[in-house]
Amino acid sequence: MHWMVKTDRGDEIQARYIIVSSGSLNRPKLPGLPGIEKFKGHTSHTSRWDYDYTGGSSTGGLDKLGDKRVGIIGTGATAIQSIPHLGAAAKELYVFQRTPSSVAERGNSKTDPDWYKTLKHGWQSDRNDNFTMLLLGNAVEEDLVNDGWTELFKSLGELMDGSGATELSNEELNLLGEIVDYQHDNRVRERVENTVKNSEVAEKLKHWYRPWCKRPTFNDDYLPTFNRPGVKLIDTAGQGVERVTEKGVVVNGVEYELDCLIFATGFEVDRANYTRQADVEIIGRNGKTLGEHWAEGMRTYQGFMSHGFPNCFHMGFTQTGYTPNFTYMGDNQSKHLAQLLVDAAKRGVKAMEPTEQAEADYLALVTAPNQMTDYLASCTPGYYNGEGADKGKDNGFLQGHYPEGGLEFYKMLKKWRDKGDYDGMDVSY
Repeated sequence: MHWMVKTDRGDEIQARYIIVSSGSLNRPKLPGLPGIEKFKGHTSHTSRWDYDYTGGSSTGGLDKLGDKRVGIIGTGATAIQSIPHLGAAAKELYVFQRTPSSVAERGNSKTDPDWYKTLKHGWQSDRNDNFTMLLLGNAVEEDLVNDGWTELFKSLGELMDGSGATELSNEELNLLGEIVDYQHDNRVRERVENTVKNSEVAEKLKHWYRPWCKRPTFNDDYLPTFNRPGVKLIDTAGQGVERVTEKGVVVNGVEYELDCLIFATGFEVDRANYTRQADVEIIGRNGKTLGEHWAEGMRTYQGFMSHGFPNCFHMGFTQTGYTPNFTYMGDNQSKHLAQLLVDAAKRGVKAMEPTEQAEADYLALVTAPNQMTDYLASCTPGYYNGEGADKGKDNGFLQGHYPEGGLEFYKMLKKWRDKGDYDGMDVSY
């Protein structure tokens, strides 16, 4: 069995296996605002930054904005990085906010050369494992990363005060989690109060949702930017921008005239719309496309293969074991596929694909309600929960993954490989 792959140049290549990665965020998402096409000023998306217009480079120095009124829609992770540079360069900056981000201290410092010399071979893998274990709630002897991401989970351990997780009920663990979240969020909100001089602006910059409803951010320059006289926060109280006109942006009936409008509105993250995001269509048995097979949502076995698409493997956030560290995820997925394909070659396997039943059983496993289901359902709309999709939908960034987490997922794959019978697969030789 071979795949026929056509390149951008029109060349056709035969391949025994095809591996498609869905881990990239490549298709910019623009807000569906009335009148967005009417604006006569300059527009750009943060992923398609126009340095010819702004001047400067990715390190800053946007020296062509000194006489410009700039607006930016969005206050997520990308905007947190962009706004300090825009605020320093523009004559006026209007920040249009639907939902404030949680912005904690970043506190970067230079790497100590003497410390670096002490690192031994394999230190990157050790740190990856350590970080992943901490963020999945596992106890570790030492926090090798020691940053804002791991702080929250260490706080949970301190609150438990040595109590074993097995001694606590799910209700008790959930309550402890809420307490830790509240303590953490109070520290972040207090940081806003201590940094932003205008108390009304500070109140609007405080987030009031749990930490994992949206991507936590860490930046030392974002909050101080709102102390600049030319920077204005236009808070929409969760409603978003009303509309766009030829001259600017309207919020609560007030028009803000702009020379330039920047969209910090992220990327498409609908995991069921995978083939559109990847800009590729895969045609399986009987002419059925992967887009058709996933029309009602992603369908895989172990996150890597789909019934009807032999020798086609997926990589990325395709119902695998979620980990916050992309490097850890990509490294382990690559190792699994490499070992599987080497073993298949030794056995003389010509084609493999999951059975329809194995795919259905795995789909039921990863889409069943779990602790994150209720957690995300209480969150404001965002890409983590598929913009507030109904319960049972798994199109959000943190939905539809192996329920026991990344560490147990890769242990499960090893056991499956070691068993050696390709359980759940149709194999031909």
